[in-house]
Amino acid sequence: MAATRFSSGLHVAVFTLATLVAVLVPASAAADTVVVAVAANFAAPMKELASRFESETGHEVTVVAGSTGKHFSQIVHGAPFEIYFAADAERPRRLEDDGLAVAGTRFTYAVGRLVLWSTAPDFVDADGRVLESDRFRHIAIANPRLAPYGRAALETLENRGLAGKLANRLVQGENVAQAFQMVASGNAELGFVAWSQIRDVAVSPEGSLGRGSHWLVPEALHAPIEQQAVLVKDGTLARAFLGFVASDPARALIREYGYETP
Repeated sequence: MAATRFSSGLHVAVFTLATLVAVLVPASAAADTVVVAVAANFAAPMKELASRFESETGHEVTVVAGSTGKHFSQIVHGAPFEIYFAADAERPRRLEDDGLAVAGTRFTYAVGRLVLWSTAPDFVDADGRVLESDRFRHIAIANPRLAPYGRAALETLENRGLAGKLANRLVQGENVAQAFQMVASGNAELGFVAWSQIRDVAVSPEGSLGRGSHWLVPEALHAPIEQQAVLVKDGTLARAFLGFVASDPARALIREYGYETP
């Protein structure tokens, strides 16, 4: 299992965090590392959160990004993650119920939005009617069994009465990051991804992939994408990082990436 290491680079003062870490983490624990599993859709904001935490505390955060379902299975089988940032609420709750997570630490850190996206301008209309057309051969989604964004995509198609019609055109990535790459590379003309993945691209003509076109899926078409975190292995540094992500400065950053926060 390969870990993606995010180095620090931002120097933003989070005074409440400094106070928290001074209390929770003794000086003898300097340069300790906390290992977290994070849903693929949240990799970019987690990179920045980890950098801020590292810059403020001197401690390190090792981030492993991937599908929520795969991380869940790895945790059940003893993977050495200390915090689990899932893309749903179901799996953190199951870990807690089964005694595989620390009771009372689970909380919603973000609420995601699903978007239908194409790199081609004017391809996806404002109501998603392109889904009813024959203008595309492939539509990318994350694996609904592993990824909550994939499940939300399938629910959207079912509620639009299109799941059966488009079944042979669906191409699946293990997670929403892979679905994004399928569209970005041109292997799929369009796909369901996280709004946070394309937000900057969609609103800026200078984006590396161009403006493209998108349909922000109405939340009524699928179950809420409530993303929860839970402490898997107790420790002072892990609790400090979890508390940081729940702090007001961190929540403000999360909203900048296109998520809602409680």
